[in-house]
Amino acid sequence: MSNKSLILVFTKLQIGTFFQAKIYKQNSRTVCMESFLKKTLEGKGDEDGDSLLHNGTQKAQFAWENRPDKSWVAMADDSGLFLEALDGKPGVHAATWAGEEATTEEILEHTLHQMEGKENRTAKWQTCAVLISPEGKHFQFYGECPGQLLQTPQAPFQPSMPYSGIFKPNGLTKVMSEMTPEEENGISHRGKAFFQARKFLESL
Repeated sequence: MSNKSLILVFTKLQIGTFFQAKIYKQNSRTVCMESFLKKTLEGKGDEDGDSLLHNGTQKAQFAWENRPDKSWVAMADDSGLFLEALDGKPGVHAATWAGEEATTEEILEHTLHQMEGKENRTAKWQTCAVLISPEGKHFQFYGECPGQLLQTPQAPFQPSMPYSGIFKPNGLTKVMSEMTPEEENGISHRGKAFFQARKFLESL
């Protein structure tokens, strides 16, 4: 009985690395999954679109074109924060709408200032994960986490995550920065998108 392994290549362009995940399959049944750091990337993929699909596709295409092994699958994602009171802003520009070089603190301050006096605090995180097969076929997976944007931080933010102390998912008492990784993965937009992608890969 032989194992079949399916290799994924993820990109995290902020630190310029590939993350490799391997799914071992035996008689069409997943028997093991592991992930580990693979290699350093050179260069940077574009991320200049106005939609999650556009940006996720650009990053996934960058990973696909730079795969160490052309039999590997490539996958990347893009996320955005959509505020109802601001007609969907900042959206895909959540990391840069306070300025390209803005710090985490400056992004938080800018967001709270833009929402000052707004009674409608409805917010949602959305993610689009794009998977590209070895042959170049594209697949998309979406995740959403609806919630409320608080007027003041309930907890300190996580590193490089300015919204984590003020975004409270619907039905919960904790903001994102107060959650364990397991809690966050269970309800987060990225967790939902990547869970769909995982189920899709396991079905192959």
